[in-house]
Amino acid sequence: MSLGPRLDLRQTQSLVMTPQLRQAIQLLQFTNTEVNQFIEDELLKNPLIERDEPDISPQIPSAGQGEPPLRELAPPPQSSEPVADGAESAAVQTPLDTDFSNVYDVGTASDRGGDGDAGFGDEDWIGQIADRPPDLREHLEQQIRLAFSDPAQRRIAAALLMALDGSGRLVDPPEIIAAALGIPIAALEAVRQVMLQFDPTGIFARDLAECLAAQLAERNRLDPAMAALIANLDLLARRDHRSLMEICGVDAEDLRDMIAELKRLNPKPGAGFDSGPITPLIPDVLMRQGPDGDYILELNPETMPRVLIRRGFHARMAAKASRETKQFLSDRIQSANWLIRALESRADTILRVAGEIVQHQDGFFRFGIGYLKPLTLREVAAALDVHESTVSRVTSNKVIATPRGIFEMKFFFTTALAGTNGESHSAEAVRHRISALIEGEPPHVVLSDEAVAKLLQTEGIDIARRTVAKYREAMRIPGSAQRKRDKGLSVEP
Repeated sequence: MSLGPRLDLRQTQSLVMTPQLRQAIQLLQFTNTEVNQFIEDELLKNPLIERDEPDISPQIPSAGQGEPPLRELAPPPQSSEPVADGAESAAVQTPLDTDFSNVYDVGTASDRGGDGDAGFGDEDWIGQIADRPPDLREHLEQQIRLAFSDPAQRRIAAALLMALDGSGRLVDPPEIIAAALGIPIAALEAVRQVMLQFDPTGIFARDLAECLAAQLAERNRLDPAMAALIANLDLLARRDHRSLMEICGVDAEDLRDMIAELKRLNPKPGAGFDSGPITPLIPDVLMRQGPDGDYILELNPETMPRVLIRRGFHARMAAKASRETKQFLSDRIQSANWLIRALESRADTILRVAGEIVQHQDGFFRFGIGYLKPLTLREVAAALDVHESTVSRVTSNKVIATPRGIFEMKFFFTTALAGTNGESHSAEAVRHRISALIEGEPPHVVLSDEAVAKLLQTEGIDIARRTVAKYREAMRIPGSAQRKRDKGLSVEP
């Protein structure tokens, strides 16, 4: 074998990502609010597009049990006039579910800050992210990830986070939130008590009294006298100091010190964290139940503007324009046509993915979290005949409003546990069932992990004792020995 330089020719295939294709991918993973801002920027650059009042978005009825699968409906027309022959954009027609693992981006003038057709420099986004400090929601999400390792508790924490108002307190009582999730109130309260200690302290409280009590407990100042004062804030508001001294068992000087200490607390810990109030989660997809029991999905019309192309204006301007102006108008009409198609493709893809999720998790929407089924991105991609990366982009940062509350789309993807009859079970549903079995123990019996595993096996869930123990510990449920000492009873073998 000889060694030496030689010249070879090799032919390979790769996809060059153009700026418009990059923007199409970004549109797919943008929330409706981000798309709205993107369109606002396009309106400033392109005189051939305009906004129209929000119209009803395309709807996909979700099939109930025994009904045909979801039907794919075409999105509504987005152009104010028919497309003229030859006016179609020369933009890349690559589908949004393409695998871009071998993509090489050559870059363009718009990437370097030039005035491209739809310049959207990545450097600007990186700079904005770096300059902006985390808001309250992001600050709390970081603490949730650190405080809870169990996915079930993280889902409960996420639901509580969505129920937070601008002051840092819950909009709805915990009982209503637990009922919407289909879980016992004790499971939700166990998570909420931990979140009361988050920074800022007192957030996730039900009312002002609980918020102040959490802050005093952190300072080790929640003694019986102070607890009595907090329990009678109505008397403090009426300045009934005589009654407060009798209830708290203190004299006038001590009461003045206690009131001064209360004034140093923060009654609205959430409002003081940000420069502005906490930004509520705005649903990207709306879900409602139709008269026949099926579910209807639509994009949130309040956050998705309708874009129209001003073809009449284009025709009038092009008729008497110079060569440079005609070239400019040609570029703008191509950019407008691309934007319309990209928005239609985005709407159709999001609704198809959301419809498949809703159809798969029908039991959850009808009966609660105990009926959540295992689901993966690959299963949804296979059902819709798209690439798995497309489903990932669609479900990232997207929020859906359902009759059971507002959830991120990622909420509905859970791992699977094998069943004794060949049917798989959602790990989230199994955790919920373990919690329910332990909470439903008879007064005279304590279930061991082995006993819980046997009960689940009789229900068709193939689970080992050590798996039960792992799930129980993740949910911070005491073992049978501890529960036995608490009850003073014998453990069931």
